Amino acid sequence: MALNEMAHCEVSHDHMHDEKINELKKMMPDDDKLYDLAELFKCFGDSTRIRILFALFESEMCVCDIANTLDMTQSAVSHQLKILKQAKLIDFRREGKSVIYKLADDHVSSIIAQGAEHILE
Repeated sequence: MALNEMAHCEVSHDHMHDEKINELKKMMPDDDKLYDLAELFKCFGDSTRIRILFALFESEMCVCDIANTLDMTQSAVSHQLKILKQAKLIDFRREGKSVIYKLADDHVSSIIAQGAEHILE
């Protein structure tokens, strides 16, 4: 819709007051924030990444354990881990020569838990 073109409802119903609409517009995050949110949710749109996140929801793991758990190659897992790291959904620590991956924080754990709960309803 063009910026100067206002939507007009053809259906007869109670309309929101202009005041409420203006209030909602002020509360709306700016486009950059909404873009970042959309990019974050894209990470959840890939079943391989969801499988990795779910595995890490259960336990911290190294790349070889993730690969074995998901019956994938280490290379394929590493590629997905890179995307998840860039989105700040996972974190890692080094233990000697090993790199141990985990969910980044409680926000990510909550998203996984709530998503799993939602599909099981």
